[in-house]
Amino acid sequence: MTEPRIAVLLPCYNEEAAIAQTVAGFRAALPTATIYVYDNNSRDRTIEVARAAGAVVRSERMQGKGNVVRRMFADIDADIYVMADGDATYDPDSAAAMVARAQEEGLDMIVGTRVHEAAEAYRRGHVLGNRMMTGLLARLFGRSFTDIFSGYRVFSRRFVKSFPVLSSGFEIETEISVHALELKMPVGEVETRYFARPDGSVSKLSTYSDGFRIARTILTLYRIERPMLFFGLIAAAFALAAIGLSVPLVLTFLDTHTVPRFPTAILSTGLMILAFLNLFTGLILDTVVRGRREVRRLAYLGVPGPLRG
Repeated sequence: MTEPRIAVLLPCYNEEAAIAQTVAGFRAALPTATIYVYDNNSRDRTIEVARAAGAVVRSERMQGKGNVVRRMFADIDADIYVMADGDATYDPDSAAAMVARAQEEGLDMIVGTRVHEAAEAYRRGHVLGNRMMTGLLARLFGRSFTDIFSGYRVFSRRFVKSFPVLSSGFEIETEISVHALELKMPVGEVETRYFARPDGSVSKLSTYSDGFRIARTILTLYRIERPMLFFGLIAAAFALAAIGLSVPLVLTFLDTHTVPRFPTAILSTGLMILAFLNLFTGLILDTVVRGRREVRRLAYLGVPGPLRG
């Protein structure tokens, strides 16, 4: 068997202080890999430092990590893809084990589950948000990962070339996780150390604004992928409200054979109509999503599977 082509993908934005260390770490861990640094409009010397460290440097002008990942997945051709951040927080020494497991078990994705020792490596708000979103994802899609926000992942060619990246920002990890869960891909997790940023490197994450965007992404994906349940819940809410309003009217009608509150009767009727509209919307969209999922599955199967070691 020929040696698999390994590409290390490092999206970067103002990582002058950390990118050289990151490139050197992955160069030592994966000597045969080609290391790509995709700069996203950095205002410091990220490009010069990355190029001096021996990385292949390219640029993406559309701001946002999701836009960078979309460009990387489209441009780079390899058998195995290792994606991490360029801030020296992920442990390059784990890359070889992650790649080996992906090959041995024929997995389409390995998630590097972060284990942090220093408090400054992972803020409490991020820990809490990760747990909440992981639990939400499990409830919505039936299963989840231990660390859905980890940016340290190993992908097969089949995953990368069948994944239609739609996100533009940091919610890309959530979209990647949902894509794997929806297509029931063979995936795994490997624990990896998570470090604090080196001096001079500043996090670009915002706990609340990015958390809101991620929650919105999960709900949007749920509406798209589970329309029957999504619109069914809305239909049930309208139906319960309509029934609650109509019960006193029915009781009054049985006693007096009159309907004294026409506005309430009209409102109840309108709410029940909305309930049925949402129910049929869910039924129709569920059929559409099933067909679209079959097309995505066929596109996924149309790419050669992971190379086994």
